[in-house]
Amino acid sequence: MHVRRGRAADPASDRAATDALVGTVADTGEPGLRVWYPPRHVAFGRRDAHSEGYDRARAIARDRGCPPVERAVGGRAVAFTGTVLAVVHAEPADPSEPGVDSRYEQGSRTLAAALGDCGVDAYRGEPAHAFCPGTHSLRTDGGKVAGLAQRVRRDVAVVGGVVLVDDAAAVASVLEPVYDALDVPFDPASVGSLAEATSGLDPATVRDRIEATFVGDRAPAVRSVRET
Repeated sequence: MHVRRGRAADPASDRAATDALVGTVADTGEPGLRVWYPPRHVAFGRRDAHSEGYDRARAIARDRGCPPVERAVGGRAVAFTGTVLAVVHAEPADPSEPGVDSRYEQGSRTLAAALGDCGVDAYRGEPAHAFCPGTHSLRTDGGKVAGLAQRVRRDVAVVGGVVLVDDAAAVASVLEPVYDALDVPFDPASVGSLAEATSGLDPATVRDRIEATFVGDRAPAVRSVRET
């Protein structure tokens, strides 16, 4: 499995590193994985881009130190504040074989298992008016802590995820005015974090545990994403 570690200095370079990993999966026919803490930004979905308040929402994100980025998958805005973990699992895909639901199920189970190893009992569910609402989210009693999205192209299927390790209040403070500008219902109290669910979590340990769980018994071919 191709594994990338680390992050680039800015959102555009960081996205390029992920795109390069997906390209490697397409070229080699072998799966790829990246689990990392991206630089600060707000990732807007395609639905956001069609909102009348999109330009204002982008300006709000920028004013809060989170440059706006439009991502390829659907869904709504997600704020990366430095302690929000991103997961990208890419694997070869045959467009003639339906696999969207099975990839979602496998991704949810794998992520929940990794969080369980970190001492967090995360389960399938979505609080009312959560950020980037979807049917494949994980939550604790304190709120939403993770969500999954999927993008399938001709030769590669990519399951992406976000995990809120810490800083739930900071994420909510960025997203509340952004969602208001987009005219999307949002409850700041729906934002949870792993740190609220269990004490003493080390962000690097969470990252490494998730990576190890997704890699499983496969041999990782590791390369670093350099911060430039």
